[in-house]
Amino acid sequence: MNHDDKKNKILTETPFVTITIPAYNEQDSLAGTVHSVLALDYPKEKYELLIVDDGSTDTTAHIAQELITQHPSYTIRLISQQNQGKGAALNNALRQAQGIYFVCLDADSFVARNALQKMLPHFTDAKVAAVLPALKIHNPKNKLEKLQWYEYIINMFYKELMGKLNCVHVTPGPFSVYRTATLREIGYFDEHNITEDLEIALRLQSHNYTIVQLMDPEVLTIGPSTMKELYTQRNRWFKGATLNVLKYRKMLFNKQYGDFGFMQMPTVLLSGVIAIILFCTALYYGLKPYVENVYYLTFVQFDFMPFLTHFQFNFTLMDLNYITIFVAATMLIISVYIMRKSEVRTNERLLKYGFLTITIYMLFYFLFLGAVWVGVFYDIIRQKKQQW
Repeated sequence: MNHDDKKNKILTETPFVTITIPAYNEQDSLAGTVHSVLALDYPKEKYELLIVDDGSTDTTAHIAQELITQHPSYTIRLISQQNQGKGAALNNALRQAQGIYFVCLDADSFVARNALQKMLPHFTDAKVAAVLPALKIHNPKNKLEKLQWYEYIINMFYKELMGKLNCVHVTPGPFSVYRTATLREIGYFDEHNITEDLEIALRLQSHNYTIVQLMDPEVLTIGPSTMKELYTQRNRWFKGATLNVLKYRKMLFNKQYGDFGFMQMPTVLLSGVIAIILFCTALYYGLKPYVENVYYLTFVQFDFMPFLTHFQFNFTLMDLNYITIFVAATMLIISVYIMRKSEVRTNERLLKYGFLTITIYMLFYFLFLGAVWVGVFYDIIRQKKQQW
């Protein structure tokens, strides 16, 4: 059990902090991200902001330089490098970091003013290597972004539960706070990993460090607005999770790693298998009646008019599959319970975006995630390479 359960810890010191924004072609969101950092309720002389331009081909570097000029009273530096990926960008900043704590902030995310005030007090002892905020979707506009909003809310509830068992397996890019010395001690970020935030969390767990998940403060991040962008993002996340669990397979069912080895590591792998099974099952039973009807129509050269003219409705209660109805009802009750608990723990209103949106999420969003997992295993089999 995570020993660090107190919710309202008070910051009694203001240690120096390094905040890093790795950026690749982020001209549209970088300024907003930087302004959220400069608005932090924390003494500006107690933190530095390092913007790492990872070989952007747009105006990201120019915007960063303008921000530095506009805010001379803040310690902001621009680090430029050839395009090497996010891991390399973080390591470049980590080598130059002056802070006791090292913070990673994606260039499409916006941090709450009270973030450092709320997070730093949870570094209660040397075994706490990272503290994480609650992550939510920023200002969702279209239906796809709103579906992701629900997904994030529910995932935060799950992460809070896992945090109580010290079973957090990913330290996301939006404002994860680390001990600088610990990151250097375990060998920096993996520059050749497609999910460096998940890999570094597994490495911290492999060294028996503690990762604390908070529900306050919040960090908002911009979600993909198109199906293609969302598929690409989730494909990378799920593929990275699978490959990294295999990389750290020594932790699987290893009592040395406690609940993390026996619960979280197998869960990451099984989640993909279960998602594919649910996807294939839903696809099979959803399409089976229509395929059968088309097959039967081939025997009459698709002359379906006789079927329509002689159609009779002969439904009885005995025609229902009560086992299927019971399973479906049970899953629905569990889902509603989890969503209700998520609503309370994240201080959100789940009907915020309408009954239709939440219904689509509950009944159909899993099909999309299942399709992503099918793509992940297909990519792994054919050894497709993917980069940040």
